[in-house]
Amino acid sequence: MSLTADDVTKIAHLARLGIDTQDIENYAKDLSNILNLMTQMGELDTEGVQPMAHPLDQVQRLRPDEVKEDNQREHFQAIAPQVENGLYLVPKVID
Repeated sequence: MSLTADDVTKIAHLARLGIDTQDIENYAKDLSNILNLMTQMGELDTEGVQPMAHPLDQVQRLRPDEVKEDNQREHFQAIAPQVENGLYLVPKVID
């Protein structure tokens, strides 16, 4: 599938993008190449190919899920303007 300059102009208008008229032919060529690549990729036989979460064969290093900070609720609520039953009271914003 190839796009024409008119197609690119229409797409740019629909997307509310301002593009220079001198670049339209290059955009048409680049977008056509992308669409052709997508068409080629769609024609590939992917039967039996395992889906991957990441394109690289790497192991994600994860840190242990441990609490490292002490609970400072009492400390922070002690300096809060208004607190009630362990909750911060804030001014009403929406009527």
